[in-house]
Amino acid sequence: MEYSEVIKNARGCIGPYCKACNVCNGVVCKNTIPGPGGKGTGDLAIRNYRKWQEVRINMDTLCEQKSVQTKAKLFGKTFDYPFFAGPVGAVKLHYGDKYEEQEYNDILVSACSKNGIAAFTGDGTDPVVMTEATKAIQNADGAGVPTVKPWDLGTIREKMELVKKSGAFAVAMDIDAAGLPFLQNLNPPAGSKSVEELKEIVKMAEIPFILKGIMTPGAAYKAKEAGVQGIVVSNHGGRVLDQCPSTAEVLPSIVEAVGDEMKIFVDGGIRSGVDLFKALALGADGALIARPFVTAVYGGAAEGVAAYIRKIGEELKDTMAMCGAFSISEIQKDMIWKY
Repeated sequence: MEYSEVIKNARGCIGPYCKACNVCNGVVCKNTIPGPGGKGTGDLAIRNYRKWQEVRINMDTLCEQKSVQTKAKLFGKTFDYPFFAGPVGAVKLHYGDKYEEQEYNDILVSACSKNGIAAFTGDGTDPVVMTEATKAIQNADGAGVPTVKPWDLGTIREKMELVKKSGAFAVAMDIDAAGLPFLQNLNPPAGSKSVEELKEIVKMAEIPFILKGIMTPGAAYKAKEAGVQGIVVSNHGGRVLDQCPSTAEVLPSIVEAVGDEMKIFVDGGIRSGVDLFKALALGADGALIARPFVTAVYGGAAEGVAAYIRKIGEELKDTMAMCGAFSISEIQKDMIWKY
């Protein structure tokens, strides 16, 4: 199955918000983007994608011809490629009723694991979302990263028990979800966390803790102070605050600040293996891609996920070969061009 066929299949069952576009760039859905919706005009989701396109590749084929190796080691595990399925929760609510939460997560987590990467899973106001996500990870022998919303500490403690039971090799929190309007109406409300609160959460985790939603060097330093082992440079897909810079724009300064201290991932508008190459050249250890994996599941189940992973992987390998990088460690900043 080719990914073009996956997209075509998805269009008949993924509505009403997602249109299963050929390229998921935010232009069509704007502030109605699934997830649910986005604040303001939807400007930032579009900017995320477009800024990656403004980074160009420095081609150089004056080198010895060798096979390209794309394996990457992260948190003690070796993956075929340095990219992961990003966290998406409540898919039945936001993407259509083709799949129940358990079925969707079982397909995604298992297919990612079988095809050499890992899936981050989502969380939601309905406790079932996290329960089913962690069950799927447990069914896949811990080959996934559950992502916990920034709830109050008591709720987080309950969620961490599910995480531990799943055997997951790492856990994440999308602190940028603090900007989602529906989280503000809870009692107690979910939201931002102090460094001291994060220290307590990291201690609860007992496994590598990844904090998603870092957009400044200052925030990266605070994450380091809290003891996290990895961060994701992310603005929550451009859905929580208009008029921010894109992740491509802020990634270099964050890498410069803490790149030697922790693993750095990036998401937001990365839609090809070429984009992934750019992120690695700018200093990221890996990238997350979220919504296209939903399309992959809805349009082709496990086979659709495999097709999408294969597409991104082949594009990455081709770009590496054309730039003279034959392993992930050989990808350097001088292989890209920014005007």
